Amino acid sequence: MSTTPTSAPKKRATPRPAASASAAAKRRALSLHIGLNKVDPGHYAGWDGELFACEADAADMQALALSKGMKPTVLIGAQASRAAVLKALRAASGTLKSGDYFLLTFSGHGGQVPDTSGEEVDRQDETWCLWDGQLIDDELYLELSRFAAGVRVLVLSDSCHSGTVTRAAPASPPVVLPGQPRPRLMPRQIARKTYRDHQDFYDGLQKEVATEAARSGGVIDPDAALAQVRIDSSRLTGVVTKFLPSVILISGCQDNQTSMDGEFNGAFTGRLLEVWNQGRFGGNHTQFRHVIVAGMEPTQTPNLYTLGPCATFLAQKPFTV
Repeated sequence: MSTTPTSAPKKRATPRPAASASAAAKRRALSLHIGLNKVDPGHYAGWDGELFACEADAADMQALALSKGMKPTVLIGAQASRAAVLKALRAASGTLKSGDYFLLTFSGHGGQVPDTSGEEVDRQDETWCLWDGQLIDDELYLELSRFAAGVRVLVLSDSCHSGTVTRAAPASPPVVLPGQPRPRLMPRQIARKTYRDHQDFYDGLQKEVATEAARSGGVIDPDAALAQVRIDSSRLTGVVTKFLPSVILISGCQDNQTSMDGEFNGAFTGRLLEVWNQGRFGGNHTQFRHVIVAGMEPTQTPNLYTLGPCATFLAQKPFTV
């Protein structure tokens, strides 16, 4: 008696994740590297601020960013104008979404301008000396506040006046002997003359930032925020909770110190790259700063600050995309 053969049971197809879900899971990472060995004397009262290693710092940080899969933009020398830097920052903040990563590095002179919105007559705002004008800290923090909630931003600033919000300049200008490294500090007399020559411009920038902050519902005041969110602070203030991205700033020095230049890298950037050791460093951001400090001269102590919700970000290994 013949029997009819039965067909083999059909295998169920394993469901594949939707392409859109896969794309959503992929994080984007951008970086911006700014380095200026000189600035335009036409804006800075005839002073070109010659340094040696800032553009090399930018190139080395670009290489680090590439090794971690970031898409870098590099602005050096005359390329690092105010307009170009602001354009690059706004392009990044307009592109990145929650979970994405942005690395911002600056290597060059730090400066100061009078804070026209402060209550104290002698209060100073910290600046980065770009090619054709200074970028005021109020502007920088306003631009950082434009990043979406959940974006992780690491800022590395190898310049003077980059450590705290006391805004206190060194008691006296550092003496530079022939053959010694130069400080990344715009001299006081140059800072005063630059501000005097362009007072309407710098005062106007501060007014624009204040107007924009009011229009957007009270973007943080950078001085108030930074004064409250030291790395060992136990809580965040109401003012800081308005800051949606997670921002970590590791600076080259305290405000009463100077960040030093070098032949190949700035002292801070060179030590950072040494500690990073081509990715062999295994700690988190806080440990990263501590190990960097341990190998620096006592006259230059890098600092760490946070803005926004940073507990998870701080616990990550630096440059983790």
